[in-house]
Amino acid sequence: MIVNLRVDHKIADIQSMESISKDIDDLFWKLQDKYSIGEYVEISTCNRKEYYLKNDYISEDDELLSHENQNIIIEYGESAVMHLLRMTSGLESMIVGEDQILGQVKDAKNKAIKNRHCGRGLDAVFTKAIHVGQVVRNKTNINKGSVSIGSAAIDLAEKHIGSLDDKSVLVIGAGKMGKLVAKALAEKDLNAIFVANRTYYVAVELAEDLGGQAILFNELEKYLATADLVISATSAPHAIITKKRLIDIDMDYENVMMVDIANPRDISEDVSDLGVKLFNIDDLREIADANTQLRIKEFGEAENIIEDEFILLKESFKIMEVDDLLGNLRASMEEIRQRETQKALVKLADVDGSAKILNNLTNSIVNKIFFDISKNVKDAAKDDDKEVIAAAEYLFNSK
Repeated sequence: MIVNLRVDHKIADIQSMESISKDIDDLFWKLQDKYSIGEYVEISTCNRKEYYLKNDYISEDDELLSHENQNIIIEYGESAVMHLLRMTSGLESMIVGEDQILGQVKDAKNKAIKNRHCGRGLDAVFTKAIHVGQVVRNKTNINKGSVSIGSAAIDLAEKHIGSLDDKSVLVIGAGKMGKLVAKALAEKDLNAIFVANRTYYVAVELAEDLGGQAILFNELEKYLATADLVISATSAPHAIITKKRLIDIDMDYENVMMVDIANPRDISEDVSDLGVKLFNIDDLREIADANTQLRIKEFGEAENIIEDEFILLKESFKIMEVDDLLGNLRASMEEIRQRETQKALVKLADVDGSAKILNNLTNSIVNKIFFDISKNVKDAAKDDDKEVIAAAEYLFNSK
């Protein structure tokens, strides 16, 4: 059974998500201790935290899954898989149609494979989900001209402080989210753009792409003092900009806007006490809603594609269930073929070329017999014909 544990922007604000994410981690490790889960994929982004688990022993009635924190969504089987397909298609994103989630899911799958906890089952599900996300984007306009979290942050800034032309902007964090911000900023006629990152050469690379300037992380105070707009998107586990840090900086607090698109948050709420205009992911919802309205007509076509692909995925899972049976049958037939071929070769020892002729003959016989058996068993699996599959297991079990 596949189980999905999650919290996302639909049910929690950024503050709640930070605490619920920790609850999800705790729940996962309790399940891990109890069931020794060998297959799992973890997805963690600025506005969602999810685990996908595959384990045939977890019961929906398990008291661990009757979790007291009602903000944790727990789905099973087809519902869990359908959510993943919708997510990779961009339908579950805060910014509907955004492409970043597809890359984030790919990265999560590859990380799980690298760490050897993505087995055959989850590999098939995630491969299909990534494929579905690509098909939806190719066959619909769900992502045409779509914005990202990064560009939404820029739209939010312009809504509150006007045009960014001739403004000084400080981007903290040069990871994937920082790059999205930078891409949106590249279209603006800025006075100056500065990029800070804990790994300096990463900041240098991004700054060069923007025609900006990379700065050392320990120089933040100097550039915070001159910035009109600060956008922070690091992966730091704690706040890097606080009231305590800002209070000693000679800056015009009331004319500075800060947008925090990190999770956990980079900027503590108390900086607002100084008069700083502080915004976070939650404040992007209005822009996200407007984006959704522009794409709502694409939902129907996208959902039709998802449904069709989901049917194909279910069929492939049914066939996967009988693959071991067919593999064992093929191995058993091959063992019989080789044994009987050796017996015949002894009797035909004096006939020139008999070994090759006999080997080709027996191979052909086995292949033709196995083809029909394999096709019929796979058809039975697709049709959920449990009786035929059980009969095949009984008839072809050589043990």
